[in-house]
Amino acid sequence: MAGFGGSPAPGALECVSWNIHRGRGQDGRVDPDRTADVLLSEVLVPRTDVLVLQEADEESRPHRGFLDIGRIEDHGGLRHVHRDPASRWGQDSHGFLGVIVFLAPDIVVEDVTLVDLPGHCHRGAVVVDANRDGHAFRVIGTHLSLGQPLRIAQMRVIGQHLRRRTLRQNLLIGDLNEWRPWGGLAMSPRLLGQALKGAAKASFPVARPIFPLDRILTTAPGRVEDMRALDGPGIRIASDHRPVTARVTLGSAAGNDPA
Repeated sequence: MAGFGGSPAPGALECVSWNIHRGRGQDGRVDPDRTADVLLSEVLVPRTDVLVLQEADEESRPHRGFLDIGRIEDHGGLRHVHRDPASRWGQDSHGFLGVIVFLAPDIVVEDVTLVDLPGHCHRGAVVVDANRDGHAFRVIGTHLSLGQPLRIAQMRVIGQHLRRRTLRQNLLIGDLNEWRPWGGLAMSPRLLGQALKGAAKASFPVARPIFPLDRILTTAPGRVEDMRALDGPGIRIASDHRPVTARVTLGSAAGNDPA
């Protein structure tokens, strides 16, 4: 089963991001069980360490969850980081405004923070401070807006939040809705305060991808390696996005300061 087997690569994280379109497939059918089937059989790479899903709660309030979280944990070898109700949008949600983060069980979760982002469509970011074997890192899972002005404003909010946090390697993972490979002004170091780097692979639309909307990016001292947009018969029907995967190297243990 995907997600099991093998040992974690020292100083590296196998990361996966997927916008699951609220379980609505290309056939117009909403089928959360099919989404989970495809996630477990075609999406999760062996020994997945970080999984960030977008559009994974219902769109309207109270943003109820619809996935079988226990099944994903049990069969994907992962741990849902939103067990504390304070780390979810509401009591019935599985994440925050559709963003759900899972981590490998051997990763220590130090803190989970929810960040509201501006825009007429309510968007947010899930910020997870974590540590594995002395390698401190931070995952920022998010789903940014379609319009560039809003993306710029949203990334500015994320950047301001990170400036108040302790320095550590930051991984920005999710549907960033940025079609330009270089990232545009929204990905500028002037907004984040740090440079985000990583390859851009076309992931949307699912049948014939043109735009690299889904990204896995990191700040120094890490690197993004083996970035891929996945394909498969289930992937092509289960959502309008292809999932992306990459290996992210981490800085040296015991004080991997990105400065």
